[in-house]
Amino acid sequence: MNRPWIAEHPVDAEVARARIRAHVPGVPARVVEPLGAGWDNSAFLVDGRWVVRFPRRASAVALLETESRVLPHLAARLPLAVPEPAFVVPAAGAEGPFAGYPLIAGRTACVAALSEEQRRAAAPTLGRFLRVLHDSAVDDLDLPGDTLGRLRLDGRRHELEERLAVLVGRGVLESPAPWIEAFDALGPDGAGPGPETVVHGDLYARHLVVDDRGRIRGVIDWGDVHRGDPAVDLMVAFGFLPAAARDGFFEAYGPVDPATRRAARRRALFHAVAVAWYAAENDDPALAAEGRRSLDHVLERGPVPDDPGTA
Repeated sequence: MNRPWIAEHPVDAEVARARIRAHVPGVPARVVEPLGAGWDNSAFLVDGRWVVRFPRRASAVALLETESRVLPHLAARLPLAVPEPAFVVPAAGAEGPFAGYPLIAGRTACVAALSEEQRRAAAPTLGRFLRVLHDSAVDDLDLPGDTLGRLRLDGRRHELEERLAVLVGRGVLESPAPWIEAFDALGPDGAGPGPETVVHGDLYARHLVVDDRGRIRGVIDWGDVHRGDPAVDLMVAFGFLPAAARDGFFEAYGPVDPATRRAARRRALFHAVAVAWYAAENDDPALAAEGRRSLDHVLERGPVPDDPGTA
């Protein structure tokens, strides 16, 4: 579907203010500040209490619609705060859709630059959160499947190599060899999809909200929520957490079979490279530091992939 407003009507703070005032009478939008821009959305902090997100590309529209429909059903079940849509304004004419949520107080974990000890303390919280999410009744939520093939990585090895080459060229890494060797050792792709659960779809430091002591308080950006393999979310145990924290994570989450662990770790490696590459290309120091830390985490010995008794 042609969505000209994506390219022809970029949203800045003034455009956001005008559209909020026009469509959401209960929000005065006196102060509108850029909060961040990701691959899919531009976000603004409005009057210090609302986060309002506008899709940046046509493909992000369906993601906004899905999370706006699903999050009200998940919010009451989950042990951490998630964005609960207060208003959803559909596309109209030359204007695209947008949605607003009460602000979850805190900072993203990448901005907070959590220490290894803070991550270790957070591991059981993350494990319990994912256990509840993955136990949610998937058939009740009308979710799409994994249309991106997030665990189908054999055909994307060239992409991994290209991004690692950029990181070497920028001086982030000395050599791509350790990550390519680890990626190959953890493959190939599994023979088929694992059990389908409700998955967040993009769970990493930028989507974790922490308080001033580094404790996780919320999980944001649910545009990638879908019906899929739990390994997609379990990558957080291998990218965000250091090896020493994984016992606490898996004790809280519960048993995970060797194939799922292997797939999660391989996904974490691919994702860490993508995050470090994206941060380098977009001059994002906080995300670059998080990406570099995740690159180290995925190479730590941690669990031996074929040993279900280790973490």
